[in-house]
Amino acid sequence: MRAWLLLAALLALTAGVPEAPARAQQPGAVQSDVLVIDIERLLAETAYGQKLQAGIEAERDALIARNERIATELEAEEEKLTELRETTPPDEFREMADAFDAKVTQLRRESERRSRELERQRDLAPVQFMRVVQPVLGEILNEADAVALLDVRSVILRAEAADVTDAAISRIDARIGEGPALSDAQQE
Repeated sequence: MRAWLLLAALLALTAGVPEAPARAQQPGAVQSDVLVIDIERLLAETAYGQKLQAGIEAERDALIARNERIATELEAEEEKLTELRETTPPDEFREMADAFDAKVTQLRRESERRSRELERQRDLAPVQFMRVVQPVLGEILNEADAVALLDVRSVILRAEAADVTDAAISRIDARIGEGPALSDAQQE
């Protein structure tokens, strides 16, 4: 409630403020001190963002398929081990069971490591994306003679003219396309 009162007071204070003098504007360029951009849309709608997300999804699907394959193999191995229990001497069976348990433990650790690595890649994808597209966003900022570029989710009230998301998507696709190879960008 208090935030709304502050916003109303701010709007009332600025209602009588004269507009800033018009700037020399390039045709088609936004002119604003503060620009906003929807970073999630950049990731979802640019060729490079889609490539990053598709790569992560492909790795996730491969990990799921690997885990399912291993689970099926382990179930079959466990069934064979269970069948051997009745006909194998206890000491020999204990060795086979211990080896099986060690194998399961090692495979579980490997799967958990791969899962953590995939999660890390997913978390780093937006950072990697922003590193690659930052020069393009900097150009848009400079062309608008703006001082700040904010994520649209951090802005309470804005004029649609300040949103440069569509222009950024077009320019990123034109300049960067699908971006660097995934292995190159992931190593940065």
